[in-house]
Amino acid sequence: MLVVGLTGGIASGKSTVSRKLRDKYKLPIVDADKIARQVVEPGQNAYHQIVSYFKDKISDLLLEDRHLNRAALGKWVFSHKEDLKALNGITHPAVRYAMLKEIGYYYLKGYRMCVLDVPLLFEGNLDSICGVTISVICKQELQLERLMARNPELSEEDAKNRLRSQMSAEERITRSDYILQNDGTVIDLYEQIEGVIRKIQPSKLRTVLEYFPPFGVVSASSVVMSRLLMRKLQNKKFSKV
Repeated sequence: MLVVGLTGGIASGKSTVSRKLRDKYKLPIVDADKIARQVVEPGQNAYHQIVSYFKDKISDLLLEDRHLNRAALGKWVFSHKEDLKALNGITHPAVRYAMLKEIGYYYLKGYRMCVLDVPLLFEGNLDSICGVTISVICKQELQLERLMARNPELSEEDAKNRLRSQMSAEERITRSDYILQNDGTVIDLYEQIEGVIRKIQPSKLRTVLEYFPPFGVVSASSVVMSRLLMRKLQNKKFSKV
């Protein structure tokens, strides 16, 4: 089964692409945002760790029903880099485990492809389990405009803090196999999606072979090793910048 890593900056249009892949192409979507909400529900281990770490930093951390106040938590961490790193350190392991379980489920169901929809695909090193990676990008001024329209409660400075906290478009382009440029119309975006799907869709023969254990192990191992090598080379490149 081909695992397609889909990523993009906030308000870039990634969710639009994800819905299209689900609705038109009938691809199963492993949604990291959805899973991230589930793993911080009251009673979950990650929830208790977050409350313990942030309770003295954020006065309105919890809502009346004891759920996390995601808006307050987001506003805080996107203006405090060390705390954002701490939050990611709590949530990422739980999210990764849940995602791998879901990918395994779709593999056992016999799907030819599934989509790993992750905002922090490269930052979390999840591209290492993907056969193909796709990034949705747009101009930063358009991204800011879309973000503020989508989240009117954010000040312009809050919105800019969120954009600054994410990987640059340049680095996404370098790390991705395919790029969807979302500066135009939705029709333009859909045409780009169609073109990528035609290129990456596995043949029926390849899918059958990957369910044959020796071939499947070799195929999966080659993907992981090539991704690790690519990341090492890319990290060297960006460390020199």
